[in-house]
This record gives sequence, structure tokens and C-alpha cells, in this order.
Amino acid sequence: MILEMKVPSPGESITEVEIATWLVKDGDYVEKDQAIAEVDSDKATLELPAEASGIITLKAEEGDAVAVGQVVCLIDTGAAKPEGAAPAKEEKKEEAPKAEEKKEEPKKEEPKKEAPAEKTYATGTPSPAARKILDEKNIDPATVSGTGKGGRITKDDAVNAKASMGTPTGGSRGSERTKLSMLRRKVAERLVSAKNETAMLTTFNEVNMTPINKVRNEFKDEFKAKHAGVSLGFMSFFTKAVVRALQLYPDVNSMIDGDYKISYDFCDISVAVSGPKGLMVPVVRNAEALTFRGVEAEIKRLALRARDGQITVDDMTGGTFTISNGGVFGSMLSTPIINPPQSGILGMHNIIERPIAVDGKVEIHPMMYVALSYDHRIIDGRESVGFLVAVKEGLENPVELLMDGNARKALEL
Repeated sequence: MILEMKVPSPGESITEVEIATWLVKDGDYVEKDQAIAEVDSDKATLELPAEASGIITLKAEEGDAVAVGQVVCLIDTGAAKPEGAAPAKEEKKEEAPKAEEKKEEPKKEEPKKEAPAEKTYATGTPSPAARKILDEKNIDPATVSGTGKGGRITKDDAVNAKASMGTPTGGSRGSERTKLSMLRRKVAERLVSAKNETAMLTTFNEVNMTPINKVRNEFKDEFKAKHAGVSLGFMSFFTKAVVRALQLYPDVNSMIDGDYKISYDFCDISVAVSGPKGLMVPVVRNAEALTFRGVEAEIKRLALRARDGQITVDDMTGGTFTISNGGVFGSMLSTPIINPPQSGILGMHNIIERPIAVDGKVEIHPMMYVALSYDHRIIDGRESVGFLVAVKEGLENPVELLMDGNARKALEL
């Protein structure tokens, strides 16, 4: 019986996928549920399992875009599983042919090499007339071979000389043309769409990270020991600060749908993470209901799934606001692009010790620039600036504003 394997639907609104890699060859025997291919959708990379055991016949090439429901391979379920390969036959050693007697050939007389002309003070030196011509042509005399006596550059040499079109460097000048994955193409499409279809604006502020560092240094070891290896990082503080700010400025937690505004009473925070297939944005659901430990554990889980290529469409669907941490790559300042259809994204950056004024005195503190890009169609300047100031306040006073005045209780220690 010949079974037609069709592309299953990876998720809602996805109508096409791309065959990224075939994990088997045409004519291979495959077992049921064996991964036979990796397919790229516009949201994630997924494995395609065999629906039955048998001999497989491929009907699509790597890089082909195929519609959901299209046949991509056939499986002959009636074919028997081949036995192990037969032992290799011993190859007969062929006797080496007897060396033929070498016939002596008459020695050829090598042509005599003329000794190179000796260099003199005149070698490479242009005559006055030649120099004038070379100057007019903007040609370096060192690039011209002289035919005159002693290697002097003559007028004819200068007239016939041509300007160099560039000096070869000796380095590689190769190029390679590779097709972008469907995921990368979709990301590019969404980024261009966000720039073209939103009234995007960015506002900036800076955060003194000393208070957060103080809390982390005091409790991070105890936190990790208590919560089975979950570390107390910066993302839980930023997520908590964002949730507080979204509750104070709900327009930032809203979206435009045609002529309507959709507002949410929950905070699903998309967190940008880097994976082997590029940037992924999985969602921390109902972040307002999570503890510090809950936020850190969920971000760790999603980051591991992204790293291992196990992120699904469901993991990345939804999200009401995004946090992007370019600081882990060394970015000092940026203008992050909105993740549509969301209306806002917070950009974190690297932490640099800088001198700042504190109570009239200059002190050195670890500082971070933060940026909020927002859709001005739905968020006004007051809300955007107020939101970012609220994030700053929460981060600079985490115990009082994010932990209800009790750090140990908030960290479940």
C-alpha cells in the first residue's frame, strides 16, 4: 500500500511551509514516527514525523515551498524492512604491473638564460617629457616599466602607459548566494511592515542598576539553592517592572484592529531570545500572576526550547508587549522595532559604569540605557514617557515597588 504523506498544518493562519532539510534519502526505509524532515514555517522550525513504516519516495526538494496539505513524500508500507548490509567481499589484490624498462631519451639542451639587466640609477626614472605626461595622467612612475637605456622611462613609455584599475590585494574575493529561510523571510517582512504601517516613535531613559545589583548579590546564591538551579537574573526584575508600568498605563498594553482599540486585562510578555534559526519571541503568559521564581523558570524553559530548536508556534503566538535584551550582545543604545500587532517594545542595553550626580555629588554607578518604541497611533507622548519612567522607578526601587517591601517573601526564600 502506498501512503501519501501531506504537510500538516503547523498552526492557525499558516498556509505554506518550506522543506528546510530532508533527514532521510530517497529509497530509505523509515520507521513510524521517525523524523524524516525539518520544515520551516513563518514562525518556527518543526520536525515532520513518518506516518508509517516503509520505503520512502521523496516528492519535494530541499528549499521548496509547499502548501499545507500538499503531498511531499510517499511511503510504501508493504515493503519489507531490509536486512543488514551483507559483509563486504574481499577484494582480490591485483598484481602490480611490472615496471617497464625505461628507455633513455636523448638529453635536450636547455636554452641559455640571459642575465637580467643590471639596475642603475636610471632604472624607473622618467625623462622630463615622460614625467610631465605621467603627471597629467596621474600615473605613478613606479608602475611603469622603462625601455630606455638602463631602464629609463621614455616619452613613448609614458604615452603608452595606462592607469591602474586597482591593486590586487591577494585576499579572497569569493561570494556565496544562499536562499533565506522562510522564518528569516517572514521576520524581514514583519519588520518592514512594522516600519511602514505604524507611526513608530522611540523614547529613552536611563536606569541606575545599583539597587537591583544589591538585591541580587544578597539573595542570588540562596535563591538558586532554594529553587532547583533557577538563577535570579535581570529579566524577572524587568518583567515585573514592565507589568507594573502596563497596569499604570494600559494604552501601552493595547492594540489597533482597524478602527478599534483592543485592550487587555492580562500581561503576556514576549521575550526576544536568540536561537539557531534566528530571533525567536516566545511568550511568558500571564506574567502579572507569576512570582520572581515563576518568571525566571519560564524564561529559562523557553530559552532552552529555542536553543534546542523545539519552540512551537503556540509558544510564540500572542503576546501583548515585548522585551528585547540587546545588552547581552554589547549594544549600548538602539531603537527596537515593534513586534506587530503589539503597540510597544522595551529595549534593554548593556550595563556600563558611569559617573552620575547623586545628591549634588558625583558618584560612579552601573547604568543602563532603556528605550521604548511605541505606536503613536494609539499611544500618546504622555503615556509613553510615563510608562518608561514607571519602569525606571520600579527598577531603581525594586524592594518597595516590585516586592511589596519584603524581598525575602517576594523571592520565596
